[in-house]
Amino acid sequence: MTNIAILTGRIARDPDTRETKGGTNVTGITVVTDRPARDKDGKTYKDENGYTAKESEFHRVTCFNGLAKTVGQYCTKGQLVSVQGRIHYTQWEDKDGVTRYGTEILADKVDFLSRGNGSGDENDNQDAPEID
Repeated sequence: MTNIAILTGRIARDPDTRETKGGTNVTGITVVTDRPARDKDGKTYKDENGYTAKESEFHRVTCFNGLAKTVGQYCTKGQLVSVQGRIHYTQWEDKDGVTRYGTEILADKVDFLSRGNGSGDENDNQDAPEID
């Protein structure tokens, strides 16, 4: 049996990096993917600008250890990335005792498909790993 998720999309907001009490680095990103929107008959349609209308999905991605450090250091909002990992489901009780559910991708690999946006300085991310 296999649980593999592969996403290619843009980072929706700058990474959120933290360290657990045990010293594990954890970085969370949100990756946005698009697909053509469809009408009630299942056909794609054009938006008001003449482009194929799209529907966006936001995916929570969590990275650990060395990958967390790299993603936290070199990724920024708007950057195009490819993520490989596995789907993970969580369940918890909120402060009101209501059972909540969540889904995230636990990343094994994040490929940088573009440079980060940064502050606009041409030297931003100059030390980032090379882009294939």
